[in-house]
Parts: sequence; structure tokens; C-alpha cells
Amino acid sequence: MPGVSLSADEKAEIARDLDAAAVDFVEAGSACTSAGERETISRVAGLGLDATVTSFARGVRADVDHALDCDVDGVNLVVPASDRHVETKVGSSREGVLERTIELVEYARDHGLWVEVLGEDGSRGDLEFLDRLSAVSMDAGAHRVCYCDTVGAASPERTAEVVSTLATHGPVSVHTHDDLGLANANVLAGLNAGADLVHATVNGVGERAGNVALEEVAVALERCYGVETLDLETLYRLARRVADATGVPLGANKAVVGDNAFAHESGIHTDGTLKDGRMYEPYPPETVGRERRLVLGKHAGRAGVKAALSEQDFDPDDDELDAIVARVKDLGDRGKRVTDADLRAVATDVLGKERERRVELLSLSATSGGDVPTASVRLRVEDEERTSAGTGSGPVDAAVEAVRTALGPDANAALESYHVDAVTGGTDAVVAVEVTMRRGDRTATVSAADADITRASVEAAVDALDRLLAEEAEATDGPGEVDARADGGRTTDGDRTTGDGSDADPAE
Repeated sequence: MPGVSLSADEKAEIARDLDAAAVDFVEAGSACTSAGERETISRVAGLGLDATVTSFARGVRADVDHALDCDVDGVNLVVPASDRHVETKVGSSREGVLERTIELVEYARDHGLWVEVLGEDGSRGDLEFLDRLSAVSMDAGAHRVCYCDTVGAASPERTAEVVSTLATHGPVSVHTHDDLGLANANVLAGLNAGADLVHATVNGVGERAGNVALEEVAVALERCYGVETLDLETLYRLARRVADATGVPLGANKAVVGDNAFAHESGIHTDGTLKDGRMYEPYPPETVGRERRLVLGKHAGRAGVKAALSEQDFDPDDDELDAIVARVKDLGDRGKRVTDADLRAVATDVLGKERERRVELLSLSATSGGDVPTASVRLRVEDEERTSAGTGSGPVDAAVEAVRTALGPDANAALESYHVDAVTGGTDAVVAVEVTMRRGDRTATVSAADADITRASVEAAVDALDRLLAEEAEATDGPGEVDARADGGRTTDGDRTTGDGSDADPAE
């Protein structure tokens, strides 16, 4: 995928997670790329995974030799399957491709490798040639052939037609891209036509519009066909790990793992979901390691606001609830994202309940001019003032570290999300920072705005910690323990699915 480069440690951790999810095959990379890539592939191959570890290889002997040097279990051997690729890309002929494929399959098998032959651009190739390529590959000793919709241009009907033809020669896998938004539909069509293995990537990361998403295939197979592949509860943690490693964020509306996949704001939807979780969800969020989330805004209804208030230990009467709902809708009408802290502030104002702060930011100083960004903070914790300093990768990181040091054990909270938006334009723009922090099974989402992004970030983090500590004390001192609402994470079981947590190979 353009712009994505994973370290050896990141690839190793993702490979372990894929193996824990019971993925059958892990393509660790392309051994022909560089010496550094070969070192990484060798490391993954030496992890002792239950999964079969493979390397991508072009249709040249040197690539197979590079894969052998990495001590992988097998190769995904890519050869051209359309005339455009045969003639223009590699400057060969159909007969030349067939001869070279036979030679390379036999060579790889003679050296003990598991072999899969991928017909690149097969979806735009001639079916008669693709059929011949599959036949000679299997006759030469390949373990399976793969139908490749390299540019995501095929229809499900075409996919089913081709796969059913290729399956007459032996095991078939499918490799799809999402250029037309049909990657998963083509996978399901291929499986129904006789394929028994899928090439997929976590979160669908890959060239252009990406590959089919591992998590979407696994859930679709289980929910639509009753076919159990991966341990679905692990999917969200796996998705988060890959998103963090690649720097490619999860789309809010992405199926299965997006922030909004199990989020409800509409009053009608929220009311129905609170009465029966199946009302507006195709499956329980816990199935994939998630939790349901109620979102507050201008579309919120009484039921959703009341449930959110209950989670913060507020119990308004009907008139008070109506007043709070009106205030929440007003905030939404003004384009504001209503956070947990906003709701608490509104409820406190309406109900006349003021909460005493446990942690408050008194002053902040941060610099980034030297080699190491540093920051110092002065906090009021209960009735005590504390001052501390910290260093970090940037001024925000340094300031948050200073807060953690000042709070000591009370700062035992993890930053789950961090969003920054410019509220005004120009060089003096005010920025809004929203953070979500988790402490044990509780989360707090708080926003702050300031022309200084470091100050806004620290104020939001301190306010979130203050709220978490207050809720913890309230739960200890009295009834009404607050349940966590933010999404959790965990991983999936793969009889028919293979995953690559980093990227699809560029030649496919």
C-alpha cells in the first residue's frame, strides 16, 4: 500500500496476532524486495507459527531462491494471465508463460516448497488461457491456483463462472480488490462456486482501493452462511493493531471495526436498541470484540440521553430530562460533538449538582526547540499542588508525560483516541482537541479548545482523568457504578481465510 512501511517488530507482532486468530496462511512479504525485507521474512518464518508462512515471488527463479533463503514454507508464485500482462509487461507469449510456470513450479516443489500459482489479471484475461494455465500448474505439482481480480473489475457472476471452471483442476483460492466496491461480493461468489481459500488483508489495506477485508469476509461467512473461520472476538484488536502500525485510520463507517459500526444517535434507533439490541444491529457487537455506543447530538432522543445519564449516575425526573435533551439537541444544532463531559456539564447545570474537581491544571509550560521536547505542569490534586516535568516525542507527548508523573498511580489510564480539529482559520486558529481515556473498565471522552494545541490537549487529558477518578470514587462510595461505553478490543479462526496484516503485493 502506498506510504506504508512496517518495521520487523510490527510485522512479527501482526503475524502472531494473525496466527492467534487461526489464519491458515501468512504471506510475510516479498523476498525479492530487499535484504532488509528478507531479514524480516526470515524472522516471521522463525516464529514457530501454526500458519503456513509464504513469500510473494514473481515468475523468475531468483525470486524463488530468495524465498528459499528466508526459510519460508511456501511461495505465492505470480505469473501473467492476461494478454496485456503477458505481452506488454513481461514481453512474452502465452506458450512462454506456460513453459516458465511449469519450470518454476517444479523447481519450487523440488526444493520442498508449498506452491500456489496466481494468474495475475486473470479477471481480464481469456478464460481458455487461464484454464490452461491452471491445468499445467496443477500437473506440475502446484498445491493450488488462485483467481486474481487484480484491478477489482470483475462482477460476482464472472467470478463464479471462472472459479467453477478452474476448480475442475484442483483447489482454488480467490484474490480480489475493491475498486468497484465488489471485493467481498466477489469473494463470496467465488467460494460458492468452489473456491476454498481467500486472500485478504486486515482492514482491507492494499493497492488503490484496497483488497477484501479479512474481518468482513470472516463475519459475512459466519453470519450469512454459518461457516466458522476465524475467532471473531479477536477482530477488533487485530484491526486496531494494523491501523496503528500502518498509520491508516479505520473509517468511522467501516463495517465490523469502524467507530460507528455499533453506534446509535437517532432517537428511534436508540430507543429500539435499548429495548432489544437486535433491533438495529445485524449481530451483537460482542461477537467481534466490540461494545455498543450511544452517541449524543441533535438526533438524540429521550431514551438515549436517559441511558447516557444513567451511566454517569444521574437520575433526572421527566421535566429535568426534557430540559437536558433540549440542551443536548441545541449543542448538536450548533455543530458540536456532545462528549461525556458536555453531558455531565449540562446535567449538573440542570439538576443543580456541582461536582468538586479532584484534578485541575493550574499552569503549563512546553518547549520543543531543543533536541528533546520538554514540558512542566502544575496541578492541583485534591488540596495539594504538584509540579512535575516530562519529555516526549513532541510537546504534547511531553506535557502528558509530565501530568502522568505528577499524578503518580492516579494516572494509570490509557489514551484510547485523540482527535484534533481546527475550529477557526488562519495562523491564530483555535483548535479543538477531543480525547478518550480508559481506566479499568471506565472511559471518559472530553474536549477542550485553545489556540495552543498543547494546552488544549493537556486540559482535555486532565479533565478526562479528573472525571475517571470522580466516577471511581462515586462507585466506591455509593450505588450507580458507571459502565464503560467506548469500544474494546480483541481477535479471529481461519479454515478458509488467509491474511496479510500489512499490504497486498504490488504485482497482484
